[in-house]
Amino acid sequence: MRIITGLLKGRNIHIPKTLNVRPTTNRVKEGLFSTLDSRKYIRGARVLDLFGGSGNLGIEALSRGAESVLFVDSDRRNIKHIERVAKEFDLSDQIRTTPSKVEDFLEGMALPYDIIFSDPPYDYPYMEQMISTIIQDGWLAKNGWLIVEHDKRHNFKENPHCASEKTYGRTCVSFFLAEKGAEF
Repeated sequence: MRIITGLLKGRNIHIPKTLNVRPTTNRVKEGLFSTLDSRKYIRGARVLDLFGGSGNLGIEALSRGAESVLFVDSDRRNIKHIERVAKEFDLSDQIRTTPSKVEDFLEGMALPYDIIFSDPPYDYPYMEQMISTIIQDGWLAKNGWLIVEHDKRHNFKENPHCASEKTYGRTCVSFFLAEKGAEF
């Protein structure tokens, strides 16, 4: 996976075949960050990357000036991979990792984040519950964004916090805002 722009532009995140991940494709990542760049300031943002996987989204955010990223993933191999990549890119002081199931992590004390990425397996059974928990329990800062990557089987357009949805083939990216009906 290639870093698209910013301080690390052009660098590659090598993803070992032993990792059980489905990284966000470059096409989807470009579209997602294009939307972020045009509507939300990334520089200085505190980011939470749920289902951190390869670290692709959080590291792209750091390359674009995010202050810090907390990666959450239940697979310790993924966590170790993210830590290795952060060390290789000299980002270790800007990341933290937590080996945990996302639903267990979200039961903890909520700290507000400016941007939350969530790229769960497409068959993740707690998708709606996860979105509700993040929005209702204070995980998003006042002007925060939750960005969920999912397949077409899920439709969040009726959710009052869903400000936009972009489709890239089979993949959809939904943007949720902390406040109902807030301007996107």
